[in-house]
Amino acid sequence: MRAVASVIVNRAQVPNGEFARVSNGGDIRAIIEQQGQFTCMKEMVAGAYNAQNVWNMDPEDVHYAIADWAIAGNIFSGVGDSLFYFNPFNPQCPPYFPPGGAGVIFNRINQHCYYSPTSVYATT
Repeated sequence: MRAVASVIVNRAQVPNGEFARVSNGGDIRAIIEQQGQFTCMKEMVAGAYNAQNVWNMDPEDVHYAIADWAIAGNIFSGVGDSLFYFNPFNPQCPPYFPPGGAGVIFNRINQHCYYSPTSVYATT
């Protein structure tokens, strides 16, 4: 959870590219609510109701603690400056994500691959 929270903080703090425009100076909520970014923010996925959306969850103390940790600007070192992550459902992480080369593999944590921005990202 800290890894994903770190990606959100990184997106809010990046000085250029798409996420800099979306965050408009560091608005974490704008990053979280950006259209199409996080499945948990969608009521429908692939035409079916998403029962695991944030409106159906009952946060526990650990979730609040991680949110407070992230809002304070903390970053989990395992993701570095990563702006992207996904589960490839494969033992190998593709070298670049998303398609187009905006991110290069930084690390894999459990099922998820984390990607640092490339020079291509700055032009997004």
